[in-house]
Amino acid sequence: MAQKSILITGCSSGIGYASAHGMRDAGWQVFASCRKPEDCARLQDEGFQSPLIDYADTATIANGLSEVLKATGGTLDAVFNNGAFGTPGAVEDLPTDALRAIFETNFFGWHELTRQVIPSMRKQGHGRIIQCSSVLGFVTMPWRGAYNATKFALEGLTHTLRIEMRDTPIDVVLIEPGPITSKIRANSIPHFEKWIDWENSPRATQYQEKLRKRLYKDSGLDTFELPADAVVRKLKHALEARKPRAVYMVTTPTFLMAACRRFLPTRALDRILSIG
Repeated sequence: MAQKSILITGCSSGIGYASAHGMRDAGWQVFASCRKPEDCARLQDEGFQSPLIDYADTATIANGLSEVLKATGGTLDAVFNNGAFGTPGAVEDLPTDALRAIFETNFFGWHELTRQVIPSMRKQGHGRIIQCSSVLGFVTMPWRGAYNATKFALEGLTHTLRIEMRDTPIDVVLIEPGPITSKIRANSIPHFEKWIDWENSPRATQYQEKLRKRLYKDSGLDTFELPADAVVRKLKHALEARKPRAVYMVTTPTFLMAACRRFLPTRALDRILSIG
């Protein structure tokens, strides 16, 4: 049986890095892409083929996928869209250009890569498109409006794509992790510092007493936080099951929030979510 191939984005750390190693250990040919050349070089030193793909740069998406297809002879069994970042801040303090920037990476780039992958999957007669969403793709938490918005948009587009692809041999799957150990909080600090003028915000005291402490102070693991390997287990099932589920939830908060959204009135759910 020919070795199956997968392109995984955002492999410099966290979920992407663990997924690259996990799927290679499972026997897959893994293309572990990163958006920075130095991270690609590091992954190549670890034995991966690591194309440069920056979701905010459409040329790298086309060139990176072309590199993958050249290496496989034109086929690709699966793509795992994963790379993303956060821009913390209250919605009222969030410049519209900040939203444009985060949507470029967390949403439009994913769509661009997905559209470019589909023709090869149609031609070969099979394929899996796996999208790494979030518990914040179906419930919202304060201070995360930009990230919430991209994940809500991703879920809407992905559910639509899954329905539309029912008449094809291509499966479309969402993974909703919840709190997973990664560098996303630290990586969000430059975006916070670039876009949020917190000192002149009417919420300056809240920023000082809450959000900045969360961003800059290492307070250990969040409640129910799991290592990235927990996502890899769900990814492996989504890739290798004969009939994958439409949605895979990972952590306890994700299951809990799904139940709360289903059974609680909106105002009651708001009270719970406002604590975060």
